[in-house]
Amino acid sequence: MIVEMQEFMSEQSQALVEQAHQFRKNPERFVRKALVSSAERCKALKSPVRKVAHSGMKFTTVSQNALLSLIDLQSEAVTSALTAAAMRFERAAEAENFVDLMVGQTEMLGATRDRVVDEATRAVKILKVAGRDMRKVGMHLYEMVSEPAEEELPKVKAAGVRKARRVVRKSTARVRKAAA
Repeated sequence: MIVEMQEFMSEQSQALVEQAHQFRKNPERFVRKALVSSAERCKALKSPVRKVAHSGMKFTTVSQNALLSLIDLQSEAVTSALTAAAMRFERAAEAENFVDLMVGQTEMLGATRDRVVDEATRAVKILKVAGRDMRKVGMHLYEMVSEPAEEELPKVKAAGVRKARRVVRKSTARVRKAAA
């Protein structure tokens, strides 16, 4: 691996020497060539930047829709909780004795439980849909912007692995006993 690193460094050094030589020969041409190359790279960034900006707008739309749904759900939950509380108060007011009061309140527990479970399920569904949509936008952006590698990177050979020796320590009681 060290040999490959040295070869890579040698190639890079040769490229720098060649560039320095061309710079010394004709500095104006070298600078113009570098500027043209830089301009082409800047122009090439237009499309990815637009794609990222467009995906940012999609992310914003997805998050706004999710937030809108959650706020709507919260409004419905508060309204239904207030309605259920009003019904409990009405039942309590109509109760003739303590037993009627307790029976009326316990009869409403099932409806309250079902309402809370339904609201929690709807909230999870909203978040799951938003998460899926975010993932789709992200994957789409990744596919549009990333380009497959033109050449495969060289495989790195794994070096031999040495086993570490296990250090065994004696307990202090065993050390004292052995010393005595």
